[in-house]
Amino acid sequence: MSATKELLFQEREIRNLSAEIESLKNPQNLNPSPRLDELREENTRLKYRLNILKRSLQEEKTHCGKSTMNINQQLQEIFGEAIRTSCPELENPPLAVTPNQQPKFGDYQCNSAMAMAQMLKAKGLKVSPREIAEKIIQNLPDNELVQKTEIAGPGFINIHLKKTFVSKLLSHLLINGAQPPPLAARKKVVVDFSSPNIAKEMHVGHLRSTIIGESMSRLFEFLGYDVLRLNHVGDWGTQFGMLIAHLQDKFPDYLTVSPPISDLQAFYKESKKRFDEDEDFKKRAYQCVVRLQSKEPDFIKGWNLICDVSRREFQKVYDCLDIKLIERGESYYQELMTEVVKEFDGKGLTQMDEGRKLVFVPGQSIPLTIVKSDGGYTYDTSDLAAIRQRLFEEKADIIIYVTDSGQATHFQVVFAAAQMIGWYDPQVTRVEHAGFGVVLGEDKKKFKTRSGDTVRLMDLLEEGLKRSMDKLKEKERDKALTPEELVKAQRAVAFGCIKYADLSHNRINDYIFSFDKMLDDRGNTAAYLLYAFTRIRSIARLANIDEAMLKKAAETTEVILDHEKEWKLGKCILRFPEILQKILDDLLLHTLCDYLYELATTFTEFYDSCYCVEKDRQTGEVIKVNMWRMLLCEATAIIMAKGFEILGINPVQRM
Repeated sequence: MSATKELLFQEREIRNLSAEIESLKNPQNLNPSPRLDELREENTRLKYRLNILKRSLQEEKTHCGKSTMNINQQLQEIFGEAIRTSCPELENPPLAVTPNQQPKFGDYQCNSAMAMAQMLKAKGLKVSPREIAEKIIQNLPDNELVQKTEIAGPGFINIHLKKTFVSKLLSHLLINGAQPPPLAARKKVVVDFSSPNIAKEMHVGHLRSTIIGESMSRLFEFLGYDVLRLNHVGDWGTQFGMLIAHLQDKFPDYLTVSPPISDLQAFYKESKKRFDEDEDFKKRAYQCVVRLQSKEPDFIKGWNLICDVSRREFQKVYDCLDIKLIERGESYYQELMTEVVKEFDGKGLTQMDEGRKLVFVPGQSIPLTIVKSDGGYTYDTSDLAAIRQRLFEEKADIIIYVTDSGQATHFQVVFAAAQMIGWYDPQVTRVEHAGFGVVLGEDKKKFKTRSGDTVRLMDLLEEGLKRSMDKLKEKERDKALTPEELVKAQRAVAFGCIKYADLSHNRINDYIFSFDKMLDDRGNTAAYLLYAFTRIRSIARLANIDEAMLKKAAETTEVILDHEKEWKLGKCILRFPEILQKILDDLLLHTLCDYLYELATTFTEFYDSCYCVEKDRQTGEVIKVNMWRMLLCEATAIIMAKGFEILGINPVQRM
């Protein structure tokens, strides 16, 4: 934290000094006077101090604790300063620095000059983009990153990085591991995901919310945020009346003897059938709802029994997928809903319509119904109560809702209503709906069983386990691994593949669920990445190099990047912080999957071209170990392991 404060102080000091220098340059301040020489001397002294401060700030940022540097961000700061100096007349000049798609032209590219030329033209100044690019290069501050720059085409600036600097960053990564960037402040993040309904099976739609929400939570946690993962289960409402009435009939002694409900889905269907067909049962169900809402102990006990059966079923899924969640269902917000309605009433924001209480939000096509004509509350009311609780009691800085895209309009109106009543300012607090598409079968229709039912999640996970074992046996891994190792590999492949298949698709799109594709060990799949990771980890083991030797080498051996494949791999490894920053901005996790696949294929190119270990062809004995290349293997493994951790994939040592 002190390092961050120091940086902010230095940046402020630099701004002040720059302003002083600018004022000294102003001709009005330089009228012939006895102080002219004094002012010139002061100007030189200030410039000298400014350069020292800039250099020290650059070094501070380069070696800021144990953090892995974000090269792109660093280049943006360097080029941002040069751009502002080159065109002080432009307010907020565009800053575009991206990795170069064609390595022969450099490592990164700054594409700001063209847009700046357009902005200057609008001000009546005609300057060519190439002239602007030349000016930017002339004004680049001293730095450790850039080896050279070249202007290409209409005004692109190609940036070549210093190999010694990249080598230093790799050594830093090897010594400290993959570390997050420093946080100016530790923000509170609430991620609302999974959210199944009590007394109903978890289905494949809940799978997407659960996997995506878990991975987002892991990303925020790695980056140092304070994360609260919430499971907004459907545990309240009229359906509990019929379930409790059915419970009383089927297990009259439920208060003293725990009812053996093993199949809650069947129990729900039986009670629903009675509710639809039997008028007396229906009346009794409504009475049960009233008594439950009045919190009568016997009815609360029945409700808890039903919720507990569901919780046990949900937990089986969460245990398989290694999901951590705090349950906070709709029942939690019952008292808060009354307060929400009072607050909207008190501010004159409600309107009556045929007995219903509505909230119209300017700019939104549909109103929120916060009280039904029978006096009951709705999803709109509970979602308003939830967002209010998260903002005021949890003091959340960021709230992410992970549900299917079908709920996008609903959340848009809820967020707009929360802003209208003054609960949060979107400039200060980030509240976002991370929507996702539906899961399709291989026939490209909604994913169902052959009989047309929704696929039970546990059935799906068990099928995954069976298929991953078949795959491992097909590769004869059962002959090479112990029974314990085989089971570990089976679970890693099955659950890793299911998660990765989901996360590697852009969440906004629908995706086709196919066990054959996800278990294929070719292409961008978890199976391929897990095998690649195991192979990378085995290189050191087969060369008899242990962890202590690698640790010592990281501190004493320079990572040489002379071969083009070494250079390509080194740069790819160090793009990891850029990738995480992008996901933090758009919450699209497939970017991380694409990056890990690119890293694995780049590693394969390197391994095929550069000998890490040289062996005697006759005896297979290790003759020579190229330790800097072993360090590149280790750096690749460090980043892949951290990427897997964020995706919730559990690699095993042997596969």
